[in-house]
Amino acid sequence: MGAFILLMLSAFTSVFAGGPLGKRELVNAAYQAVTGDCLDWAKADLSDARKVDCSAAHKFEVTGTTDITAAYPKEAPFPNAETWQKISTEQCAQTATTYMSGKLDPKGKYGVSSLNTDEKRWGNGDRQLRCGLQVTAPSGAPLPSFGSAKTQDQSNVYDPGVCIALGENNTVGDPIECAQPHAFEIIGVVQHPEGAFMPVEQQAEAMLTQCTPMAAEYTGGADLKAKGLLVSYDTRAEESWAVGSRKANCKIAAIPQGENLVTWKGSVRNPNGAPLTTANPPQTTSVRPQDEPTGAPLHSETGKPSGSNEPSESGKPSSSQPTAPSENR
Repeated sequence: MGAFILLMLSAFTSVFAGGPLGKRELVNAAYQAVTGDCLDWAKADLSDARKVDCSAAHKFEVTGTTDITAAYPKEAPFPNAETWQKISTEQCAQTATTYMSGKLDPKGKYGVSSLNTDEKRWGNGDRQLRCGLQVTAPSGAPLPSFGSAKTQDQSNVYDPGVCIALGENNTVGDPIECAQPHAFEIIGVVQHPEGAFMPVEQQAEAMLTQCTPMAAEYTGGADLKAKGLLVSYDTRAEESWAVGSRKANCKIAAIPQGENLVTWKGSVRNPNGAPLTTANPPQTTSVRPQDEPTGAPLHSETGKPSGSNEPSESGKPSSSQPTAPSENR
């Protein structure tokens, strides 16, 4: 699934256009963001959106602006969700690729997004969009990003200690509190070496070799099999490898039922173990993605984001130890 995630955040510009006078200066500053600017917000309605230094936590990095007047003149009706998605695909995918100098991982942690004008401004002839990149959860909810996408490893990984929910139809879900039912608990990150693409079978062997002792250290030597759990891992697709994505997660999963993932509760981390070490800048560690979508749609018509966070074929299990289905993202 090489398509980009398309997040239509029209509510963002609704705030810019019609926010209270007391907020107008703050809102306009964000609305006038230019290529390379990073934006952050905390509220679901984006009423507190502001420009921030890209080294700080943010939810949107502007990759360019575009005007669609030629295709949508003043008499054109306000686009519905499907049309906005088409517009964003046509206008922002190439903008993002150009911004990233051709090195955008289609299966990485960054998804292509757009900030669209609201209906009032559309009626007044405003046809300007801001294209951008976001780190997103599989549901499409924005997650904190640190540093410019231009300089960050794009591998779709999480820091140790993060638990991942089970999504619909046996898919990987969002970060979630480990006390809740989840499909995976992240125990570490493996850095593959530079060089030619490592076939998935070789990646799987390398991952299992490194993930097994990592699991023993993380759990304090717990008997995972007795708990109905096992060691699992991710692999990197060739198109991700080609743009420099070399990191992959080691994780713990419940023994699957055939090809179906199984949820479990609680953490297997050794409470007396050494403190967890997160990356600097941190990988996506949020367990509370934005509660409510901003704008429409955050999802494709199938209910899943049309992009990089969908799982693909699993790596082949080792003959000496079973593994849960891995993600080739």
